[in-house]
This record gives sequence, structure tokens and C-alpha cells, in this order.
Amino acid sequence: QNPKTYAIVKQLLAEGNAGELQKYFGSRMEFGTAGLRAAMGAGISHMNDLTIIQTTQGFCRYLEKNFSDLKKRGVVIGFDARAHLSSGGSSKRFARLAANTFISQGVPVYLFSDIIPTPFVPYTVTHLKLCAGVMVTASHNPKQDNGYKVYWENGAQIISPHDKGISQAIEENQEPWPQAWDDKLIDSSPLLHDPYAMVNKEYFKDIQKQCFYRNINKETNLKFVHTSVHGVGHKFVQLAFKAFDLSPPFAVPEQKDPDPDFPTVKYPNPEEGKGVLTLSFALAEKDGARIILANDPDADRLAVAEKQESGEWKVFSGNELGALLGWWIFTCWKNNNRDTRAIKDVYMLSSTVSSKILRAIALKEGFHFEETLTGFKWMGNRAKQLMDQGKAVLFAFEEAIGYMCCPAVLDKDGVSAAVITAEMASFLATRNLSLTQQLKAVYDEYGFHITKASYFICHDPKVIQQLFDNLRNFDGKNTYPKSCGRFKVSGIRDLTTGYDSSQPDQKAILPTSKSSQMITFTFANGGVATMRTSGTEPKIKYYSELCAPPGNSDVEQLKKELDELVNALEKHFFQPEKNKLQRKTE
Repeated sequence: QNPKTYAIVKQLLAEGNAGELQKYFGSRMEFGTAGLRAAMGAGISHMNDLTIIQTTQGFCRYLEKNFSDLKKRGVVIGFDARAHLSSGGSSKRFARLAANTFISQGVPVYLFSDIIPTPFVPYTVTHLKLCAGVMVTASHNPKQDNGYKVYWENGAQIISPHDKGISQAIEENQEPWPQAWDDKLIDSSPLLHDPYAMVNKEYFKDIQKQCFYRNINKETNLKFVHTSVHGVGHKFVQLAFKAFDLSPPFAVPEQKDPDPDFPTVKYPNPEEGKGVLTLSFALAEKDGARIILANDPDADRLAVAEKQESGEWKVFSGNELGALLGWWIFTCWKNNNRDTRAIKDVYMLSSTVSSKILRAIALKEGFHFEETLTGFKWMGNRAKQLMDQGKAVLFAFEEAIGYMCCPAVLDKDGVSAAVITAEMASFLATRNLSLTQQLKAVYDEYGFHITKASYFICHDPKVIQQLFDNLRNFDGKNTYPKSCGRFKVSGIRDLTTGYDSSQPDQKAILPTSKSSQMITFTFANGGVATMRTSGTEPKIKYYSELCAPPGNSDVEQLKKELDELVNALEKHFFQPEKNKLQRKTE
């Protein structure tokens, strides 16, 4: 019933444009553990009013089956600032339609009245003990995209088998229920609640438990620049600084207000590095700020840059910031816990494609480190399991600039990560240390961990399948590569098939998934490289790391060795020319 998408389809029918119609109606968006993520537009392959109604109807039925008290507890729904003029879709509209679906079935809905950062949804699920949460966002994807991200009652993103159960329920509930389109009905419903004011108070109260140097924060001369890259983060990072008694950061004026067109950046993704930070660098130079904090548009990720003595800017990788935050959060914990026995219940987590620096710190300091599969859905769920056993999960991170610094949110959170980074930098400044110098000190103490990650773009699923099949049948059937150029392979773990050469029974310990490709190679020189497909983008990604024991300080030699390993990996395993892969361009 949306006049805009209706008109698009009618026009295509009038033109007899079978190709485009096939694209719109050929296959339904797949609902996975990341929920939905697709372009906004007409048809069942896109995000629009109808597909949101159908998805929510399925999700609602699935929740009714799983929770006898759903009508007592309810769900939370949040949204970012995305909008798409030509199809009339927007995150706010989708969130209202989803709320209407639940309310029509007697389910209480806590619908935020305004845009919020994604971490506010898992926070609200936990804080109000709700059955589930939905966040309408496409995070840092291109502007035409939107998404539907789902959280379970434990406050973490869903994992299997919930994705399959919800997907099946969507298939079974495709015809819109009576009044499904009439979202105005919710405004007068006693089942509609607005958690905005409460969460804005409680969240900032909770993150203050991670504030340890209020007096330094009040006095610091360090200046920060913050950009929300046309997303939702501006207001919330300002409030977080206030909660920590830090002077507010300078906001990049052209990027501080939400704008669904993201006019000043090619991709609204701070992971892409310096291109997204051009305006931030200019403002920092003008105002004499040494540190830049950049959130992605839904404020669940954080990139950090620091001005060097040379005048150059260093953008920290996700692994480098993970090392710094891990060191900082553990150091603060240690200073506040004089009972040495407590350390046996302390945990940190990171994903299997992230740097192993936390493992090195844990080994030396005596706390526990665990790695999980890629993505915060795994770290959030594992953290909750550990917390339910009485353990303290201090920190979790993934190399894709995602950090969980605060146990009140079991997902990545760019707001708390930004303010905790600012406090760490302010503290280090009192010791005349920069973040870059402290990072070197961490590596000096726990061993250098040099990492390099990139990706190739490939729009043809057949080519991707063939590339991974070749690796599994490298020297004849069912044989993996024994070397990569001059680098000898010493171990292989394939989490698509469940094979792990290092285990006595050759079976991988981490969960396996046949629907995504992921192979990790360990090399005789101490290097590790993982190749995997992306769940949300047409990319084949790789992650590589060289770990040296403490005391090996020839960093340049380590970097050279890793560069050579990566070149060999690209040449022999990716074969970009043969497979017509498009390189990541800066």
C-alpha cells in the first residue's frame, strides 16, 4: 500500500521490464543471524513497508512460541536516521510499522521516539528485561541500504537456530494482518511506551562505572575532535563526555547532524580510514586537537586517529585500539581490585580474525582469554554465559573497530568506547605519553603483534565458491596447500567444513557454518592468515598477523616479513587476475 513502491512496480509492468521485475521479485531477502540488510526499494528482495511488515509478523509469531510472557514483557524497537526518498522508506517509518505489528497482537512495545545509537537497543533489552529488541539500521553500509537487526532476551544478537526459526515464521506469515499498514493506530495505544528519557539517564549512569580518573578528566588540556559521519552519534558522545567530566569534543560541523545522503563521504565507514576523516583532520588542525574520535553512522563502532610529532596523523587499526583498550581496562581493573584471587574469574574475548594481543596480555597477567567466531553475536552470547556463571567479562573486541567496554551492553558500543578512549588519552597525557607511545609500550611488554587486513570485491558467488574449493583441493582431492610461496603451512582450520589439523581428532572446536566460507592458515614463521566471506557485503576478506615473543623489537623486519606473507597469500591463494577480483582501493 505504499504509493511510491506501488508506482515503481506498476511502471515496470507497463514497460514490460522483466529483467528489473525479476531483480525485485526473484528471491526474498534472506533473514540470517544479522537479521536483514538490503537496499530500500520495491519488491521482496528489498527493504520496504511490506517486507518490514512480513518480517515483523514472522518475528512476532516466533516470539509468541518461545515466550509465554511476551504480552507482559514486550519488545524494544529503535531506529537510525536513514531515509530513501524514491521508495518512501525510512528507518523511522519501518520502526513504526514494526511497532504496529507487535501492538496489534497485544505485545507491549518500547519504541524510541527519536534516533538512537544501536547499542541502546541491547541495553534496553537487558535493563527492562524484555523478550527481544529490533534496531532498524544499516550501520555503515551505502546510503540506499537499510537493515533489521535482532536481539534476544539475553541482550545479545541472535545466533542459530533462532535465525532459521524466524526465517520460517516469516515464510508462514506473508499476508499482512488487518490494519498492518495503519501505523497511526499505535499513537493512542496504551501498549506503546517511549524509553528515550529513561535510557538516556540510565545508560550514562551505567557507563560511569568505567570512569576511574574524574579529576584528571576535569583538568586535562587535551583536545578532541569527534565526527558522527552524518549519523546518530553526535548528541550521545557529547553526553558521554559530560558524564565523565570531560570538556566536550569539537564536533565536525559538516558531519554532526544526521543526513541520510552522507554528502561529504564516499562510504560512511570510518574503517575505510583517512578518506572519511579528511574534515576531522582539518578541524583538528584548526582547533589544536591531537586526537580524533570517529563513530560510524549508528555509533556502534569507533575509529581513532592521533597526531604524531612529525605532524602526520596515525589512524589506529581496530587491532591496535583493541590492544590499547584491553591494556587500559585491565590496568584500571587491577588498580581497583587488590584481592589477587579475583583474577581467576576475569575474562576478555576477541574474535578469531582479530589480533591475539589479548591472549598475550592474559598469559602474562593471569586472567582468561577466549576467542569466538567472527562477529559480536558470538562474543555477546559468550559474555552473557560467562557473566551468568559469576565471571567478570571486562572487554571484548573485533578488528572491524568494534569494542565492548562496558558489561551493560552485550554488543559493540562506539559511544562508551569513545569516552573511555578519551579518559585513557587524558591519563596518559599526565605521564607525557601519547596513545602511539603507549601502544609501543604494550607491545614491548607483551610481544609485538603486527597485523594486516584487506579485502577483494567479488559480485559472483560462483567465483567465490570456486576459489575456496580450490584451496580445499589444492594438490589433488581433499588436500589443503602445504605452502604459500616461500612460507610453509604448519596448520589449517576450516570452519566451513569443521576440519582442524591441530586437534587430535582433526575436528574444529569452534562452531562451524556451511553457509559461510572461512579458512585459517598457520605458518611455520609464527604467522596466521584467515580468509573469509562477508555476511553483509560482496567481499572476500583476509586477516593476517605475525606475533613475536616479548623482547623481539625489530619491528621493521617483522613488518617486512608480514608484507611478504600477504603478497604471497594474494598471489597464490586469491589469484586476483585469474578470478577477476577487484582490489580494495584506498
